[in-house]
Amino acid sequence: MNIVEISKVLANNTRVEILKWLKTPEKNFPPHQDINHFDDGVCVGYIQDKAGLSQSTISTYLNTMQQANLVIPTRHGKWTYYKRNEEVIQRYIETLKEDL
Repeated sequence: MNIVEISKVLANNTRVEILKWLKTPEKNFPPHQDINHFDDGVCVGYIQDKAGLSQSTISTYLNTMQQANLVIPTRHGKWTYYKRNEEVIQRYIETLKEDL
């Protein structure tokens, strides 16, 4: 785990908000039309709508978050869904507590 790289990702308010929204997706996003659960995360389009930013900006943010292992993508047909990587987030928090 690279604390500096994860910290850089978290230095952006929108990316932090996305992680907050994904923590409780059922409270922050409408139900998916094609699947009845959030087990695989939230569709990029819903994240884009909530953030109010362009699709390319949200895709770049999610790609950056994925490279830092903060989110896990899952494909359903032509759509990609994202959920939090709870294990990495917890390790990051624990590492901060222990090392700083």
